[in-house]
Amino acid sequence: MRKPFVAGNWKMNKTSAEARELVEKMIAQLQDAAAVETVFCPPFMAVATVREALKHTAFGLGAQNMHWEEQGAFTGEVAPKMVKEFCEYVILGHSERRAYFGETNETVNKKLQAAQKNNLISIVCVGETLAEYESGRTREVVSTQTSLGLRDVAPEYARSIIVAYEPVWAIGTGKASTGPAANAVIKDFIRPAIAELYGAETAQAVRVLYGGSVTAANAQEFFTQPDIDGALVGGASLKVDEFVSIVKSF
Repeated sequence: MRKPFVAGNWKMNKTSAEARELVEKMIAQLQDAAAVETVFCPPFMAVATVREALKHTAFGLGAQNMHWEEQGAFTGEVAPKMVKEFCEYVILGHSERRAYFGETNETVNKKLQAAQKNNLISIVCVGETLAEYESGRTREVVSTQTSLGLRDVAPEYARSIIVAYEPVWAIGTGKASTGPAANAVIKDFIRPAIAELYGAETAQAVRVLYGGSVTAANAQEFFTQPDIDGALVGGASLKVDEFVSIVKSF
C-alpha cells in the first residue's frame, strides 16, 4: 500500500515571516492527518524559517529546485548539500523550470543523480503542454520525460522517487484534468516507463502524484483513483483552509 502524499509548492510567494505564519496555521489544523505524508516547499529564502516551525513535527520540508554540482561558480544557484542541510525533499523538473529556465530531461536527470548522492527524496515533475496535448502527443512526451529523467539511479533509490504528473495546460489555469484521465496517463504511460527502467515491482511502489489546479473541491476526484497517490499543489497551498481540506480529502 502506497502512503498518500501531498506537497505544497509555494513557488515565488511568501517572505520568511509570511511563510512561518502560513505553515504554523496549517500544521495546527493537520495534526489529525498523520495518514497523509505532507510536505511544504517554500522559496529558498524562507526554508530555514519554515524548518524551525516544523521542528518536532512529522511534516516534511522540500526545496523547489537545486543545481547538480556540489559547488562552484554558479551564481544564484543552490547546491545539493545546501538543500540537504535543511530539507528532505527536492522538486526537480517543474514545468516552469523547463519553460522559463531551460530545464531539460538531461538536466533533470543530472539533478536526480545529485539528489541520490545527497540522500534527498526527489519529486520529479513530468507533463505535456497544451499544444502537445491537443496534437495527441501525451504518451510520447510523458513517457520520454519519465524514461530520460529517472534513468541510471540505484534500484533502491528509484523506489523512493516521487513522480508528479502535471499537465502543463492545467497548471495555474483553473482547468484541471479529470480524475480518470490523469489516472490513465499514470497507469498507461508513467508506470510502464518506470517498469522499463527498474521493473514492474518498483513501478508499482513509486508514488505518483497529480498536479494542476488541484483544489479542495476536486481533490477527492483525483485521490479516489487507484494510480494517483496524492498531489503536488500550487496556488491552493497558499490558502490555509484549501490546503488543509486537500490533505484531509484522503
